[in-house]
Amino acid sequence: MPQVKIVARNFMDMVASLPAMKLDKLYENSFICEAILRSLPPLAKKYVLQLLYIDGPVVASWLEEWVLADGVSKHRVAIDRLIQLRVLTENLERKKEATYRFNPTFQRNLQNHIAQGGILPREPMPSNITVRLPSLEDLDAYAVEQWEFFLLHLISSTEAEKSTNISSSMMKVFQRGLLSQKDDKEPPRLTESGFQFLLMDTNAQLWYIVREYISNCEERGLDTADLISFLLELSFHVTGEAYNSNTLTDVQRNIIKDLADLGLVKLQQGRKESWFIPTKLVTNLSISLADSSSRKQGFVVVETNFRVYAYSQSKLHCEILRLFSRIEYQLPNLIVGAINKESLYKAFQNGIAAEQIIMFLQQNAHPRVAERIPSVPENVTDQMRLWESDLNRVEMTPAHLYDEFPSRDVFDSACDFAREYGGLLWENSKKMRIVVKAEIFTQMKEFLRSHKQ
Repeated sequence: MPQVKIVARNFMDMVASLPAMKLDKLYENSFICEAILRSLPPLAKKYVLQLLYIDGPVVASWLEEWVLADGVSKHRVAIDRLIQLRVLTENLERKKEATYRFNPTFQRNLQNHIAQGGILPREPMPSNITVRLPSLEDLDAYAVEQWEFFLLHLISSTEAEKSTNISSSMMKVFQRGLLSQKDDKEPPRLTESGFQFLLMDTNAQLWYIVREYISNCEERGLDTADLISFLLELSFHVTGEAYNSNTLTDVQRNIIKDLADLGLVKLQQGRKESWFIPTKLVTNLSISLADSSSRKQGFVVVETNFRVYAYSQSKLHCEILRLFSRIEYQLPNLIVGAINKESLYKAFQNGIAAEQIIMFLQQNAHPRVAERIPSVPENVTDQMRLWESDLNRVEMTPAHLYDEFPSRDVFDSACDFAREYGGLLWENSKKMRIVVKAEIFTQMKEFLRSHKQ
């Protein structure tokens, strides 16, 4: 089976990978400093707050004294995270103990933010200007609808073409790595990563798409640090409030339009003014990937007879279930299917692992069964793993067979050579035959040619 290739990382993993110069530029924004503080592990937060008003270097042993013996591993994780984000810099000198020093830009701006409070560059618009703002329930429904249109476009372009208005250029950015297309005549197909992406929860999907959007921003003439700064800034806006579009730069207006296509914000136009309304998707950008507070209520019930009942009206849910089960019939608010060997083999061939399917079913379990342990019957999960293991009994390795060696010495030398390169798969010394991995074909060819001479 293929290994899982797609990884969901949150914003702070991206921030940590930025060059030092761009990180320092980010830390000039006090809201970014707060977002970083929010994202840190609990012990790292404690270190930041306790060291915040200490100028000069701090010896490593001093921090270690704050931790009990059983917390050494958490201490190391906290320190490593702070160093990755350049919140702390480590100084190692010969014959001297390691010391840590606060990033001066981060320290100064976080001090000011805590002491004076932060002021966003824009305030919510007064209610007498904005009329008929959507309720929080309507806004959530809009965000879900827009996000589902995007995901449906991944699964089937014909299903979503009438519903979504995402530009083709932006869709290519969002779909990079998720779809592949051999030529213009054939429709694009989901890759292994694309199938795996569909089974992720919404937060993980969101971070993957935002990561792709940011990683390709320089191709569109945007600065990575400016884009991350603006996105994290948006996460501090209030869900459901209207913010004037005139407070945005031209670049930011273009970004807002892209985010609106994905349901992260909603755009509205008044008689004279236009505004954007943040949804939960964008205000949750700076929270931890492990935070499950924003996850949707489950809808799937799996029975011991392998039947699946999904209490949903969503086309997207139906298409996702179709990836690994046979859909038998669909009612206005109920999808009924069955998991069988054939449907799972199709999923495995598309690069979906049994554990990913099980996790999807557990994360989306209906409230009536979510409290059960396990929420998905054990006979179903065990059988899924067994069916997957059936495909792993034989491992295919491209290889070449070599025989008719001119002498025993050449045969033995060839065996030693292939073994040294880690490419020897099989040998028969009696008949002087060997099977060697195809990846060292060129080396073997040169070796045998030299011995013929």
